[in-house]
Amino acid sequence: MKTKSLSKENNKEQLVDQCDLIVYNDDVNTFDFVIETLVDVCSQEYIQAVQCAHIIHNNGKCGVKRGTFYELKPKCEILLDKGLSATIE
Repeated sequence: MKTKSLSKENNKEQLVDQCDLIVYNDDVNTFDFVIETLVDVCSQEYIQAVQCAHIIHNNGKCGVKRGTFYELKPKCEILLDKGLSATIE
């Protein structure tokens, strides 16, 4: 889900698109691997990563990080390289 937020730069207001980095459930990766990856790649606290892992498991997906597309793209690529299913929405 995209939302709009305002940021001030040089006393001008700009619209900035905010996106979510979504991780999807799979039958391959363990809870521990997902938690460790969220801590390392998304800079989540351990407890937050545990909660996200449970949401992913129970709901099929979870938004694990919010930011601009350009901030999230490298993180998404790392998650994909590590074998997780992830998209930016």
